[in-house]
Amino acid sequence: MDFFTLYIYQPFFNILVGLYWFVGQVLPAPDMGIAVILFAVAVRIILLPIDMIGEQSDEEKFQISQKYKQINKEFATDPIRQRDETRKLMRQSPGAIFSEVFTIVIQVLIILILYRIFTTGLEGADMHLLYKFMPSVHQPINLMFMGQYDLSHTNSTLNVLQSVMIGLSEVVHLYFAPVKPTRKDLISLVIFLPVVSYLIFMFLPAGKKVFIITSLAFGIVLMIIKQVLYLTYSMRHKNDTPPTQPGTEAPLTIPVTPAVPTSPVH
Repeated sequence: MDFFTLYIYQPFFNILVGLYWFVGQVLPAPDMGIAVILFAVAVRIILLPIDMIGEQSDEEKFQISQKYKQINKEFATDPIRQRDETRKLMRQSPGAIFSEVFTIVIQVLIILILYRIFTTGLEGADMHLLYKFMPSVHQPINLMFMGQYDLSHTNSTLNVLQSVMIGLSEVVHLYFAPVKPTRKDLISLVIFLPVVSYLIFMFLPAGKKVFIITSLAFGIVLMIIKQVLYLTYSMRHKNDTPPTQPGTEAPLTIPVTPAVPTSPVH
């Protein structure tokens, strides 16, 4: 058995089948779609500590917003310098870089895992990989989500919903970003990215789409909660920032998460 199967694929496969069994204990019949939703939430919760590495505190966010206003004011007559200084401000978080790289690696692994699970694994090819202590499940496993979506085949409805969620996620991300998005950002992230995603995932199993939709919904709720906490903090401390002396420029040393597209876990 190869390294990927033994140490990466097999544990996740067992977790998903275990969730499928659990759903069958709670509901009248097991539903793999619901198991995938629980699986996606569990993965996002597990990855929260990694997300926090690249996430600045409320205090840092507040100071960053003040720095951004300062840059806009000081370089109002020099848009090129204004853009350069803003980019410098947005690229000062090594934790965010680590978080982004780690997230990309996890996304690639999830792509490989879910593709195998819903193309051959749950149809019987990998049932021998279940651990001996796992509860027995009735086979063949029911791959119909809510009785109408076959998770082992592509589904245009779920694919459209996935693209809509990607666009909505980017809208929320750009709306809460400390730097006002440009028209190019809006076109590329809110329109172009969802369309490209639709074409890329058009032929992938619907089970993969359920995972992505759930992961995006989790991320949107998380962003809103973080923003509410930040606004609460900024309202309490909006008069705490000391005024900057004319002709001086405060050093841009506040770490910040780069304003980059929110990549869904594919």
